[in-house]
Amino acid sequence: MASDHSPSIHAPSIIVFDVNETLLDINTLAPLFTRVFGTQTVLREWFAQMVLYSQTMTLSGLYTPFGELGVGALRMTADIHQTMLTEDDIAELKERMSSMPAHPDVIPALTRLRDAGFRLVTLTNSASSPSPTPLEKAGLSEFFEQSFSVETVSKFKPAADTYQLVAKALSAEMSDLCLVACHLWDTIGAQAAGCSAAFLTRPHNAMLPATNVPVPDFTAATLTALADEIIAKKQGSASASVRD
Repeated sequence: MASDHSPSIHAPSIIVFDVNETLLDINTLAPLFTRVFGTQTVLREWFAQMVLYSQTMTLSGLYTPFGELGVGALRMTADIHQTMLTEDDIAELKERMSSMPAHPDVIPALTRLRDAGFRLVTLTNSASSPSPTPLEKAGLSEFFEQSFSVETVSKFKPAADTYQLVAKALSAEMSDLCLVACHLWDTIGAQAAGCSAAFLTRPHNAMLPATNVPVPDFTAATLTALADEIIAKKQGSASASVRD
């Protein structure tokens, strides 16, 4: 359901997608964590550590590629749980991270947005990779005119520079962009930088009810529903322009 947050001045024309978990299913990493730790719940612990330390590096003026942080976070998590980790485990993590499939709702949603005339791009904390890229392996690359990595500015989301690099590269205004993500920390950063934001409430993600936390412009439980809200906003803005 759309929020009652004050609407943007105009509907966005460029949809910027987060990649990991928003488009690609990180739950396919679960078998590794079940085998190594005896429970897949450690997957969420590891992912949270990776995000925490990526943001810590940026706040500290430092940078290490996201994949390296992922491996380091896995080693750290293993130490915390006093679990033996092998090089084969590390290799499996890298392989699984590079070949995550798309969620079932992704292609239908991207198709709707593309057919509605939106420009579609991605912005990921992950470093760029040679072909075939994770998006190519997942069958999604054809939908996007460009794929951006935060490595360009050596900062991780939600630093303002990461969203600004997209606007600059596309010769667009920040208000032209709408970030789609299933992580509220990402939508908060995008809104603080001047973008609109669409929050996808996939499992393990929820709103943060606290003072001064920006409410996303769009919120839905599936990407197809979120796409429909964004398209409706565009159509409503177009109708209002005709009336004016």
